[in-house]
Amino acid sequence: MFFYNRVVSRGMNITQIVTHPGGAHKDDFLACSVMIYHYNVPIYRREPTAEDIADPEVCVIDVGGEHDPAKSNFDHHQFPRDYVPTCALSLVLRHFDLYEEGRKFCDWLEPAEWFDTRGAVKTAKWLNVDRDVMAKLNSPLDITCLRRFAKHTELKPGDVIWELMRMVGEDLVYYISSAKERLTYIAEHSEILDLGGELQVLYMPRTEPMPGEPSAGMGKYIELEPGAQQCVAMIYPDRRGEGYAMSRYNDDVRLEFTKVDDCDDVHFAHKSGFLAKTSATKKERLIELVKMAWSEN
Repeated sequence: MFFYNRVVSRGMNITQIVTHPGGAHKDDFLACSVMIYHYNVPIYRREPTAEDIADPEVCVIDVGGEHDPAKSNFDHHQFPRDYVPTCALSLVLRHFDLYEEGRKFCDWLEPAEWFDTRGAVKTAKWLNVDRDVMAKLNSPLDITCLRRFAKHTELKPGDVIWELMRMVGEDLVYYISSAKERLTYIAEHSEILDLGGELQVLYMPRTEPMPGEPSAGMGKYIELEPGAQQCVAMIYPDRRGEGYAMSRYNDDVRLEFTKVDDCDDVHFAHKSGFLAKTSATKKERLIELVKMAWSEN
């Protein structure tokens, strides 16, 4: 339903990307991914020359000591120590006018900026978590993607890692650019149901055409929209059937959907109580089911 039209920015004609050799990090991997999605050019992992830095057709990312979008240079290492946390991905997203929306919709972006510019210890302190939590957030996806990227000195269209990076860039750009449209869609079609006491629900009716993932963005809408921030639950069309799903927002345990498991029109209730699915389609019955699952205590 929502689609980002890829636009080559500012009339630039990028012929290649240069980024630093050696160990790879999330910010240079993602910055290059966004750039190759837009320009479909090879990546060279080497130190840039003075000619590279001066040539606007050579995009220099995360190296070179210069941030100058007019010359396709996106490095942050020359910024002062007390500069607001900013990484190569930040600069590339700003270049494509995606940064502000990225910070709003990608909860991982600001921590990634902190980690790249301040390190694990200061990032953990900023997040108010123990240092060892940072390592526990790594996964084989992070390790393999960065290690394989770091092993290459040249990546071009058709190479497995290059194609993976292009897909990552495409999905990231699509997600950021479509998220705002999705929130607008929710604002236009949803309804906040005040069911008494502290039971407020964000209700999304079935629409035509229906989004591929009807619940997408509803949690973020509750988080960002002042009028919806008291909602504790969501009701939305079930993408696998004609009925609806009902779920907690922010895992509010006052909603226990196992309480409605024995209802004839409820065909699934998750054993942890956070979600139920029903064949019911009338709003009045959906409200009744949510009230049955609710307890103020």
